[in-house]
Amino acid sequence: MKKRHLMGTLLAGVMTVSLLAGCGSQAPGTEDVLMIAKQGMFSSGGTVTEPVEGEYDPTTNWLDESRAGNTAHVDHANVFYQIPADNNGNPIVYLHGYGQSRMGWMTTPDGREGWSDLFLKKGYAAFLVDQPRRGEAGATTSMTADGFLDAWAEDSKDYKPGDQAWYTHFRIGRVAPERYEGSQFPEGEEAQNQFFRQMTPNTGDFDQALDAAALGAVMEDVREMTGNKAIFVTHSQGGAVGWDVPVENVSAIVAIEPGGTPEVGSEQYQKLLEAGIPITIYFGDYIDNGPEDIMSTGFWKAVRDGAVQFAESYNADGGDCTVVNLPDEGITGNSHFMFQELNNDIIADHIAGWLEERGLQ
Repeated sequence: MKKRHLMGTLLAGVMTVSLLAGCGSQAPGTEDVLMIAKQGMFSSGGTVTEPVEGEYDPTTNWLDESRAGNTAHVDHANVFYQIPADNNGNPIVYLHGYGQSRMGWMTTPDGREGWSDLFLKKGYAAFLVDQPRRGEAGATTSMTADGFLDAWAEDSKDYKPGDQAWYTHFRIGRVAPERYEGSQFPEGEEAQNQFFRQMTPNTGDFDQALDAAALGAVMEDVREMTGNKAIFVTHSQGGAVGWDVPVENVSAIVAIEPGGTPEVGSEQYQKLLEAGIPITIYFGDYIDNGPEDIMSTGFWKAVRDGAVQFAESYNADGGDCTVVNLPDEGITGNSHFMFQELNNDIIADHIAGWLEERGLQ
């Protein structure tokens, strides 16, 4: 074990959740209580920089602005984990999308239970990742020069505003604070305030290969800790990372509106197919019925239709891929953030059914 020094002091009394160490059964009247046997945090992957030229002087330490002789531990992933008392042996690794952190899986804008809690109650251990250069894994060698997503320009350190742009692109409504008719997104000014405040920038440029390597290390560490491969739940930009992650420690992939799917016949495609990885891909509402004058409507329709084509080829080649268009299942009103919306429990149950059909329960 490389990093089990942060097992975490167990907490109690958070909302309806009681975290009780070592409890193997529920007491009468506690059927809805979540009992956690173990929790903690660790980092996976990453690199260590070469020492700055010169000899380190311990007498001046941080006052030496040259930082001679100093190194930095950078570009790792950070993981917060919880293992339920009623553990079913199938851990879930959660990876956020662009502008997000693990927070998005843990709660909702209106304070209800997030998917990590809902699946913990079903017996799935939660391993919640902040990818490299994001959130609690922010350490990197150079600040972001991404002028499209995070900064105004290559020479700017100013965070680029995007509340309205991302709200529209994520299909919550046409213009904040309005919501589309029938929306499952939580209503009210405070919920919208909380949603916008969970957005967080990259500290360094997005690097898909680097992130995939770090997540591969996460998967290896999860298997070392639990003895089992992990179900990989990804969202949006995290979906692109998910297709690149080494597969030997992955039992299944649940992709929530990934930004795209592997090209048929590509190295990504063949790797997943040969490993026999079952895949399910979920899409929400306001795609076929979204405003035609908004660019994002066409974008998401192309992504969804591409996923359908991917699934057809994957299945024809002997794989197992299911694309779920929620409105076709009678589940309507969902945006790009279906796991945070009013019916997130219904969608979690739908995914749990898919997992159970594949013996992952």
